[in-house]
Amino acid sequence: QVQLVESGGRLVQAGDSLRLSCAVSGGTLSSLAMGWFRQAPGKEREFVCGFSRSGRGMKYVDSVKGRFTISRDNAKNTVILQMDSLKPEDTAVYYCAAVRMELDIIVMNRGGYAYWGQGTQVTVSS
Repeated sequence: QVQLVESGGRLVQAGDSLRLSCAVSGGTLSSLAMGWFRQAPGKEREFVCGFSRSGRGMKYVDSVKGRFTISRDNAKNTVILQMDSLKPEDTAVYYCAAVRMELDIIVMNRGGYAYWGQGTQVTVSS
């Protein structure tokens, strides 16, 4: 059973940076496609970014391209989301997601993920 624990969310001001972490247990990153999603109040949970199990494939939603960077620390079995130039519209609960995958592909749909963290709140004030 893969378990995911997010951390790092907090209240920041517009233009600030924030680093979210997702600690993974019960599976190695090389066997998992990983993704970050977010859900704002009253809205659907949306894909933010993700990578394939090898890490070679990455995908970002247009609204965060150039501002967010996903990376991984294989030694610590941790996935990082570096968020720069934050905007009030980035305010949401951010979730880490994982799925065991043999193919080296990026999973962008919410239903494609089997494991989810509890979420971490990011609030960006204007």
